Amino acid sequence: MNKSDAYHLKYHITPPYGLLNDPNGLAFFNQQYHVFYQWNPQGTEHRNKCWGHVVSSDLVHWQRKGVALEPSEWYDKDGIYSGGAIVHDEKLYLFYTGNVIRNDGVKESYQCAAISEDGEHFQKMGPLFEHPKGYTRHVRDPKVWRDRNGSWWLIVGAQREDLTGETLIYKSADLSDWEYQGSFLDHDHKFGYMWECPDLLQFAENDIFVFSPQGLPEAGEYYRNPNQSGYIVGKFMDTGKFSGNLAHFKELDRGFDFYAPQSFKVNDRTIMFGWMSAMNEEAERAVPTIQEGWIHALTLPREIVLSNGVLYQKPLSELQLLRLDGVHSKENIHKNGVWMLPSLQVECIVHFSKLTENFKMIVRNAVEIDYDSEENSLTVWRTNWLTNQREYRKATLANQLVDMQIFIESSSLEIFVNEGEEVFSLRYFLEDTEQRSVMLDAGDNEGEIKIYQLQECGAIINH
Repeated sequence: MNKSDAYHLKYHITPPYGLLNDPNGLAFFNQQYHVFYQWNPQGTEHRNKCWGHVVSSDLVHWQRKGVALEPSEWYDKDGIYSGGAIVHDEKLYLFYTGNVIRNDGVKESYQCAAISEDGEHFQKMGPLFEHPKGYTRHVRDPKVWRDRNGSWWLIVGAQREDLTGETLIYKSADLSDWEYQGSFLDHDHKFGYMWECPDLLQFAENDIFVFSPQGLPEAGEYYRNPNQSGYIVGKFMDTGKFSGNLAHFKELDRGFDFYAPQSFKVNDRTIMFGWMSAMNEEAERAVPTIQEGWIHALTLPREIVLSNGVLYQKPLSELQLLRLDGVHSKENIHKNGVWMLPSLQVECIVHFSKLTENFKMIVRNAVEIDYDSEENSLTVWRTNWLTNQREYRKATLANQLVDMQIFIESSSLEIFVNEGEEVFSLRYFLEDTEQRSVMLDAGDNEGEIKIYQLQECGAIINH
């Protein structure tokens, strides 16, 4: 079944068919960027999980490769679940969770590894260590790195037997024998019922612990998605502990559709992908692309920068390679401006030189961005495709709003505010491909709007 122009994403990573979820195994190996992802090639349900695989030389144009990992052994027979990657001794190592459902119905998980010399064909090495005592079978998503002393560390998301979330850490000298080091973060209070996709981002200034806690209760404008992804700032210590405070947990993305992020470091740049989207089952079953035999996408890659204790997510500079023939439109903002997009693949940059009052921006008559000058807040509205009701996400900015960089696709938006101080990622579904207007009711605010048409790079070229 073909993907329609109404929904097909042409510069994001999508599955060729079936269901995509978490980004996995991000690595730079043999002069190529490798992105793996959770993939069900047999349908649009969360079953039959393999690792899909794409490669790129520029993080913009992607080429599909064959399935990297699929269920084949006793320790992963019911699914290849999420994990990370490292490059060592000219080999690419993948770390993943093997899912097993025994004949008696009991479910088990195993943390496993696979190794490749060419980046395409992988030899499975089997489970790395025994399942830790005191934890349910929900132990998954291993991420590995090496410290300055040459030791290897592995963190993995977990659930205690009292059904609270946790991250565990292991240490190894050779990537083969792993010693259990206990809890990664010492804490004595409940913070969700499971911590998925843990990740450590290390900077000169400080370190960042990223994870995706499930089951956080809503708190005002925070934690409004079914599951959350966020971070705390602290320091990774030689003891294997992370010094940080859960009370300072901050969401990475304030939009509707962002979950299970993973990072990798290349030439001192920390690059992150996330998954659009995590949603409840009823909403997921109603996503229109299911009728076309596919569902979900990865976000655009983002460079993660830590500055004065604040984490910024900036669109990669390479994304400028998507721009066609310079600026399509460059105009001063006026009271009530309407611009027609040249296609459904567009980058729109709004820069304010004077911002003293509210404004409203409407993209394709489907997504609305409202600014409240008194609160210095942005609210993003869309129509829920299941309920047909309007819904919103809102963020109050720490700094005066100066610019918004918006990547528009036929069924996705990623809004980067103040060079990534806040980000809103979302999916939306509009059948009318001819609806290409952007309306900005700017009042007496002053500034400039630039619109670039972007390539239809097919997002992916089949191998």
